[in-house]
Amino acid sequence: MNSTSRRKTTARSNPVDTPKVIALARAVIETEASAAAALATRIDAHFIKACDHMLHCQGRIVVIGMGKSGHIANKIAATLASTGTPAFFVHPGEASHGDLGMITAKDVVLALSYSGETDEIVTIIPLIKRLGVPLIVMTGNLQSRIATEATVNLDVSVAKEACPLGLAPTASTTAALVMGDALAIALLESRGFTSDDFARSHPGGRLGKRLLLHVGDIMHRDAAIPKVDTDASLAAALMEMTRKGLGMTTVVNAQNKLLGIFTDGDLRRVLDHGSIDVQQLKIAALMTPQCKSIRANQLAAEALQLMDSKRINALPVVNEDNTLVGAINMHDLLRSGVI
Repeated sequence: MNSTSRRKTTARSNPVDTPKVIALARAVIETEASAAAALATRIDAHFIKACDHMLHCQGRIVVIGMGKSGHIANKIAATLASTGTPAFFVHPGEASHGDLGMITAKDVVLALSYSGETDEIVTIIPLIKRLGVPLIVMTGNLQSRIATEATVNLDVSVAKEACPLGLAPTASTTAALVMGDALAIALLESRGFTSDDFARSHPGGRLGKRLLLHVGDIMHRDAAIPKVDTDASLAAALMEMTRKGLGMTTVVNAQNKLLGIFTDGDLRRVLDHGSIDVQQLKIAALMTPQCKSIRANQLAAEALQLMDSKRINALPVVNEDNTLVGAINMHDLLRSGVI
């Protein structure tokens, strides 16, 4: 029997101990949550000094780390860059083989090493010092070589790792990640970074669409807008709703000003009252006046929020003087990827 077969046999013969697994998983979460909570008391003068160096950096924040700390460092660099602080990750092992040339005298270096003794980082510290750039470090050992060489040291020590063997970086990497997020968000606020700025950094996918797509980009215009005047009969309104396929029709005056809306729901309520004369009934008497509407320059995500909060499926689009310029419904938001 080969080793793969032996592993499969062992796995089948050792079923999951459900209570033990649940208890262990909860203990991991509690340990890591405790490690993160302990950081709150360390948001002090050292943290402010680190933020000050990063905020006034004329170049970029260069984030470095080895192993698991390297993965966290890479994520911190990405978070900084996406929230208004230009940053990138440099592998310290590669830095001593040419990549150190990526660091300039205008940059700030942020180094992650829980032990504070990572050889690859210790090796390049003299070169970082020669450039004269601030060195901010996150360590769990304040007496380590990296900590004592730092311009600013941020204490990310943890009482214990979540790993029952005390070996796998778990709580310590979580603490470093949380501290990195704290730096990024503190800098975001200090820079006055807005949702529009964030959108420019995230143009792709659903997030980008929610932040960048406006009602005017997806609304129905001109002849595609369902509308009738106040003298129209219910029959005419129903024909307009059928032709335009938005589940509603707007009602406008001679100047194309929005007066109200008539929807599928309104029709069901009318029919619920018994027999009706669709030719004689005027839409003006059946419409919902002073209906909700939205502007073309508002975000499509705002239209979605309004529809959700009011439990409606369509909105007229008007300009500043209440002139009808478009219409949008939930299907348009779905097709555009906002939902």
